[in-house]
Parts: sequence; C-alpha cells; structure tokens
Amino acid sequence: MLKKNVTFETIEEDSEGQKIDNFLLKILKNIPKSHVYKILRSGEIRVNKKRVKTDYKLSLGDTVRIPPLSHSTEKKSVTPHATQVQKQNIQECIIFEDDSLIVLNKPAGIAVHGGSGISLGVIELFRQLRPEARFLELVHRIDKETSGLLLIAKKRSVLVAMHAIIRSKRLHKKYLVMVMGRWFKKQLTVDLDLVETKNSEGQKKVRVANPENNEKTKQSKSVFFLKKTLSNFSLLEVKLITGRTHQIRVHLAHLGFPILGDEKYGDYELNKKLKVNGAKRMFLHAMELGFDHPVSKENILLTAPVPKEFAELESGNL
Repeated sequence: MLKKNVTFETIEEDSEGQKIDNFLLKILKNIPKSHVYKILRSGEIRVNKKRVKTDYKLSLGDTVRIPPLSHSTEKKSVTPHATQVQKQNIQECIIFEDDSLIVLNKPAGIAVHGGSGISLGVIELFRQLRPEARFLELVHRIDKETSGLLLIAKKRSVLVAMHAIIRSKRLHKKYLVMVMGRWFKKQLTVDLDLVETKNSEGQKKVRVANPENNEKTKQSKSVFFLKKTLSNFSLLEVKLITGRTHQIRVHLAHLGFPILGDEKYGDYELNKKLKVNGAKRMFLHAMELGFDHPVSKENILLTAPVPKEFAELESGNL
C-alpha cells in the first residue's frame, strides 16, 4: 500500500500556543479525526523528537514530525492539477533564487497554501511546477489578500535556519499600505495585545484585547511611517516588530484608519466604491525583506515593485 513520506512542520507565530491535537486537525484536513488522535496517542507524532500528550501546547520553533500516512486513511478529495498558465504565472513571480531559497513577489488574491476551500496555494503550485524538488516549504506566510515578498526554503536545514532568524527578530520586514483618512503622525509605534477568535463559520478573526477580561493574548508591535497624504487616503510604510496574524490590518482598523479594500476589518461602503472604480484588492503590500543568508551569510535586501493599483490610486485614476 502506498504511503506518503515523513513530513516536518516548524511552528510559526500563528500556531504558537496551540494544542498539538488542534494543530494536527488544522493541517491534516484529509485525515479522519479518529486517525489523527490514534497516531498522536501511539507516539507516531513527535515534537522535537519526543512523544507528547494530546494537550501539549506548541512553542515557537517546535518541529513536529508527522509519520507516513496511508492513502487508505484519507478522506476522498481531489487536488486539481495546476494549468500551464498558472505554472507560468507563478514562475514569473520569482525575483530571487539560489540553491537554498526562492523569493517571489506574490500577487494579491492567491493564498500561500491550500485549505479552507482553496485547493491550490503558492506552495502547491510550486510543488507541481518543480515535481523533481525533494523539499519545498514556506518559510513564513502572508495573507491571501496581501501582495509581496514570500520566502520558500529548498532545504530543511535552510528552513530551520530561517526560522531561527525569525525567532531572534533578525528578519527585516517592511510593508506598504494605503489607508482610509489622513494619517496624523510622521512616525507612530503601536504596541497592542491581540486575541484570536472565530466567527460562526469557523473563520479566524483577530481583535485588540480588552484589559478588563482575562483573555489569552499575544503582544503585537508595528511602527508606522507616513509617506504621503492624499485627499481622503494616506500612504504608509510599516515595519513589523512582531508578526502576528492580521497584525497590520487589526492595528490600523483599531486606530480608525482601515486598509483600503480590507473585506474583514475595513470600511464596507468605501470598499464598495473602490470596487466600482476598478480597485479589486486590499492595499497591503510586503515590499521589503532583509536578512543574513543562512548559508552564505551575505546580507540580502530584496524589494518588490509597488503594485500598479497603488500608483493608480495615488494619481487619482481609481
């Protein structure tokens, strides 16, 4: 009977503090719940090479070993094949590549991985584009609606090294964002505790914690720089100090400056007007990444071109 290979998942900030059973149920979507608990209790699941109980809470940087899973245990699902056009489009997004890493300028509207009704994300597309590749894994994630720089590791040793860089806050990340309203400061540091919630449909949403409630929170910190003010909008640069889920989006919405085109935290009426005028995206762009290369130790600084929609909005063409 054919089996999949052993796989390893390294815990990022968006899974930090999650119980191991919930984490496995999230990533093993095609495996029955009963089987997930079976392999967990039997010790086939290892965290940092050790057996763990079902209530083990994951820490940033933990490595989760997932054993080969028989195809007979999977729920029936069909993963579509990428079209030649899809493969060509994702290939053209690459702006840097060597033996260790791929860096691409991800378009807005493409998820970084499949799940929640999405069959083909960036990583699935790359695995179909490079079927001979022995290892391809996302180093980090950006939202589906966000465009910009995304890192993919081509070796496990590189993935581990890049996660160490992220944990020690040596990965420089800068974003470009267009917000509703006229921004009020040249530079502003925002430091807030966030709480992750889910709506009735199970979709993740994040909000600022209420200090009066006894809630499980995560600290989040961003620095905002004013680049330009327009009549009703402002163009900002954002430097991330932490990398929490939806961090920039929640910070700006909380301050009363929602991101243009943000369907989850933004202004509904404004977004509707933008769509009518042809702006069918969220105006958040991962524009800059800087880090010391995990192998060569060379300082890498990469910049993604400003999307045309930003320029069109600035010039008044949207």
